[in-house]
Amino acid sequence: MTSTLHLHVGSTQDMGQRFAEAFRRGEAGEPLDERHITFLDLPEMMAALSPRRLELLRHLHREGAESIMALARALGRDYKRVHADVALLEASGLILRIEGRLTAPWDALAAEVAL
Repeated sequence: MTSTLHLHVGSTQDMGQRFAEAFRRGEAGEPLDERHITFLDLPEMMAALSPRRLELLRHLHREGAESIMALARALGRDYKRVHADVALLEASGLILRIEGRLTAPWDALAAEVAL
């Protein structure tokens, strides 16, 4: 089974509409096995998905990491910069901690930009 994290660029109103639709579907008994993250503007989303951060996400998807230090060593990057990247990606919901371990459990990221 492939899991996809849906990324959106849109307003808080867009987020509210997605929430209301998911609530309606849940009440109707429809399965809800999806996850969405909304960025308020495109530059914010693009900054979160910089080439270095995408490399970090791919590594965490494949292997996970016990700590930020272990992740920095595995990537051959400076601890301070990896720490900053992890903090931003975790705050955005792109990285999870499962049983203390850093991971990016999705097989794909699907981006949508509202006009």
